[in-house]
Amino acid sequence: MCSTVESDWLKNARIVKSPNCDERPDNVEISLIVIHGISLPPGEYGGNYIDDFFTNRLDPGIHPYFQKITDLKVSSHLLIRRNGDLIQYVPFSRRAWHAGISCYEGCEACNDFSIGIELEGQDDEPYTDRQYIQLEKVIPLLRTLFPAISGKAVVGHNTIAPGRKTDPGAAFDWSRLARLISSDSTNI
Repeated sequence: MCSTVESDWLKNARIVKSPNCDERPDNVEISLIVIHGISLPPGEYGGNYIDDFFTNRLDPGIHPYFQKITDLKVSSHLLIRRNGDLIQYVPFSRRAWHAGISCYEGCEACNDFSIGIELEGQDDEPYTDRQYIQLEKVIPLLRTLFPAISGKAVVGHNTIAPGRKTDPGAAFDWSRLARLISSDSTNI
């Protein structure tokens, strides 16, 4: 259970610090959660490739796909593995580089005011029960820490970068997530 935060880090998450982050702009309130999907290589799960990618240690010689992404500098605040394990890469007070060119309700540069949650998976494969259960714990905690995150301010990467991104994809069950966190305030 991830019930507490200490110094900007979830106490029950494994910490893998990413250098791919920076300071948020002054006077910006965290008001959005962005859900992503990732698997490295695509369609494969487990291993340390996501950790390596977010820490700039991905070996391009291991897989042809890695050659395409090895020079990218990206991160996320959290990753929820298929078995429910939780990894944190960036402290919440800092800006993780997860959204790219993005816009939410007329506000561009979503990295400035969002928290990124990666789910190990892909657009066309259902996410696991353990991932939804972990989201059920993490999202209310984040809303407690950052009250500006309203019920509707939990979106997919595809929502803030339409035409450029498709994750978490059609396999992500938004209705299920809304039911799981419905006691937390308003619906998604």
